[in-house]
Amino acid sequence: MRLFVAVLPPEPVVAELSGRVDDLKRLPGADALRWTERAGWHLTLAFLDEVDDRVVPDLTARLARAAGRTAPFPLALRGGGRFGDRALWAGVAGGVAELRLLAGRAEAAGRRAGAGPEAGRGFHPHLTLARARGAADLVPFVEGLSGFEGVEWEVRELSLVRSHLPRGGEPGARPRYEPLAGWALRG
Repeated sequence: MRLFVAVLPPEPVVAELSGRVDDLKRLPGADALRWTERAGWHLTLAFLDEVDDRVVPDLTARLARAAGRTAPFPLALRGGGRFGDRALWAGVAGGVAELRLLAGRAEAAGRRAGAGPEAGRGFHPHLTLARARGAADLVPFVEGLSGFEGVEWEVRELSLVRSHLPRGGEPGARPRYEPLAGWALRG
């Protein structure tokens, strides 16, 4: 199964960001982007890719330990950016150092359980909002996010999420995300 480890923002945070995204969708060129679905918004900490079912028990035990060693921390969605001309994202502020630490622990848990990449791919905290179908000018959208300052919330849980990829040939189909497990941050 295709898995990743994430922080899932609470509904009030998602609702607030959704209002700004609705504004962005009215900008010229917005129809050339594939917008991610609000229900699937998340901050990926470690992408594990395809994971053998036999690895999952060890993986979940290691992720539980990682969450248990991490104290809750504040976070907020702020501003935005882009990865070249391919992806538009919302940024984060607040406990970014703590988020990086949790991401490192999640990646190490995956690696030690035999899931995910061998070495760190470099963690860049973000929440993906849209992807370009080809080359796109994302600058106006980044500018539209520049003044965005979301409400702060306390990150209290680490989640293991399954990604269900759409079947080929389904127009407009997007991945569907299914939270499989969550562990309280306790520190």
